[in-house]
Amino acid sequence: MSQRESDEVTGVETTGHEWDGIKELNNPLPRWWLWVLWLTVAWAVVYWVLMPAWPGISGHTTGVLGQSDRADVARQLAALEEVRGEGAVRLKTASLQQIEQDPELQAYALAVGQSVFGDNCATCHGVGGTGAKGYPNLRDDVWLWGGSLEDIHHTIRAGVRTDQPDARTSQMPAFGRDQLLSAAQIADLTEYVVALSGRKADAAAAGRAAPVFAEQCAACHGPAGKGDVSKGAPDLTDGEWLYGDERDDIRGQIANGRNGVMPTWEARFDPETLKALAVYIHANAGGQ
Repeated sequence: MSQRESDEVTGVETTGHEWDGIKELNNPLPRWWLWVLWLTVAWAVVYWVLMPAWPGISGHTTGVLGQSDRADVARQLAALEEVRGEGAVRLKTASLQQIEQDPELQAYALAVGQSVFGDNCATCHGVGGTGAKGYPNLRDDVWLWGGSLEDIHHTIRAGVRTDQPDARTSQMPAFGRDQLLSAAQIADLTEYVVALSGRKADAAAAGRAAPVFAEQCAACHGPAGKGDVSKGAPDLTDGEWLYGDERDDIRGQIANGRNGVMPTWEARFDPETLKALAVYIHANAGGQ
């Protein structure tokens, strides 16, 4: 049983608790700690009185001050809409070309587009739009679906490989996974694509792959491998590679046929925001 007693060494009374011969001393809490404790209690009581604090069945206590973060945000948004009102109205009625031709309206669109890009697009395309493996670089002038202002706006609005009727759609076959080509043919085709980009490749393998490319790949990428923006088929002769330029990367793309998806942003943004985003990307990220 626990029994209080005085510690022989310190003379402090014990709590009566003992574990494996170790006795707990009944030392008082530090005075500063108690003051802090009671100050926090007093602060909590004052906060409960002044600010919204306690939930109820159909609401909550509003507090003497009547503070409401929701109301504050609503006022701030209303003030922002008032400031942006004129620009938003002009952006709504102006065409894409008119926006870029009007310096004042373009500046407004760029500001809106930059904010929207940072919040929604930078996650995949990077803060500066430089892209990553599997996500296009928007800083260069290489565009799978065209880099004109109208093309960019269409891609943003409808997305790529989505359920939206106007979505950009293409299909890279999985030549290996679906057994359309043998492993040896894919290896030869990899060398052929490497040669197309102007790099040193196995000439014999590339020669064997030439008729395979003409039969299986030229319909989309073109006889010379220059690509086709109307089909979203990349140019295989430049140095830009969406899924990597190493042989293993190219072989994997031929074998597995990766087909990335870009969201349909018109379901989330209003037409004015879509215009602003298109203008921003076109002006700042290598638009044609």
